[in-house]
Amino acid sequence: MHRNCTHILTTGMLCLVAASSLALAQSPPPDPQASQTPAPAASAAPVWSVGPIDFSGLIDAYYDVNLNHPASGLNGLYNFDVKANQFSLNMAKLSMSHDADPVGFRVDFGFGRAFDIIHAGEPKDAPAIVRNIEQAYVSWKPKQAKGLQLDFGQYVTMAGAEVIESHSNWNYSRSLLFAWAIPYYHFGLRASFPIGSHFNAGIHVANGWNTMEDINTGKTVGFSGALTGKKVTWTNTYHTGPENAGTNRGFKNLYDTTLLLTPADKFNAYINFDYGTNRSYDASGKNGATATWYGVAVATKFQMNGKNALTPRYEWYNDQDGYTTGQAAKLQEFTITYEYKWAEGLFSRLEYRRDWSGCPSGIKETCKTVAVFERGLGGSSDHQDTLALGLVAFFGPKR
Repeated sequence: MHRNCTHILTTGMLCLVAASSLALAQSPPPDPQASQTPAPAASAAPVWSVGPIDFSGLIDAYYDVNLNHPASGLNGLYNFDVKANQFSLNMAKLSMSHDADPVGFRVDFGFGRAFDIIHAGEPKDAPAIVRNIEQAYVSWKPKQAKGLQLDFGQYVTMAGAEVIESHSNWNYSRSLLFAWAIPYYHFGLRASFPIGSHFNAGIHVANGWNTMEDINTGKTVGFSGALTGKKVTWTNTYHTGPENAGTNRGFKNLYDTTLLLTPADKFNAYINFDYGTNRSYDASGKNGATATWYGVAVATKFQMNGKNALTPRYEWYNDQDGYTTGQAAKLQEFTITYEYKWAEGLFSRLEYRRDWSGCPSGIKETCKTVAVFERGLGGSSDHQDTLALGLVAFFGPKR
């Protein structure tokens, strides 16, 4: 595919948005903030609204012990709780929003290690304020469109089984798939609309992955659909577009699917699968190789009572070309998280996690071991064990 294909996809999206505004629907549209497929929130939060403006926010801090004692002080392959053997601030965030009626907005502003990592791909000359914004978009929901909502600006990705905020996930640490397989956010135009009473659709055209400013003139196009039943939700997302710097040749593709099962109040589970590819070209148009990454994550949550919950998670991730992590390897991790709710909007999580690495698919005949984790001063290891204690306080809007 090439730039003309992107033009066709973009034109098709705009036509679909226009057509959907004429459709009749019974169910409400999906919440744009929940365009990912997060697990049910850990606990309710205090509310705070001033007039038509809803406020929400959180403070998320932790202490982490890495048994490899890496000299860099960093947990290998983690993305948010990256600091090892020390106290650290993951995120402090304040959000302001107003539901579209027909015009609305949302701004998420904050700081901490999570914000540093989210914006690591922004150009060095990008305005400093950009690195403190998770989302900032305006919304339009015309009354005659029967549920269609348009958002323009910076918004979180539609892909993934987890989200950026800790209190909306089951585990404290993020999965390998969330950290390496999918984007965090996009900047562009997004549309969401219901189709019938059990299906919500979303489409968007954006500058790319994890950047406000584009690295070429092509655009990334994304499609999502969520089928919701009484005790199951199945979400599928597809992104495609040129993501090589300085050229519109070579497409980056991602398919993400999440099956969320909620059979009982005290037991929930999800299965998340990702498959991505990128065909590389340099600015001169020289053809490169196609990188591939894929993996699966499975988690279950046992809500023992109103205050205690236990969540095991297992993952298998094959970054066979080292495109996402920088090291060709087959990765696995097992996490067990215990949560205790102290009060509404305040909980702690005690978590043990073990990561280990092996030879990626396709090169086993020439590979004996892959030591991707740092150990001590200058050493390396094929495994990593961590123990973390996280404390999260948050509040939310009335609506």
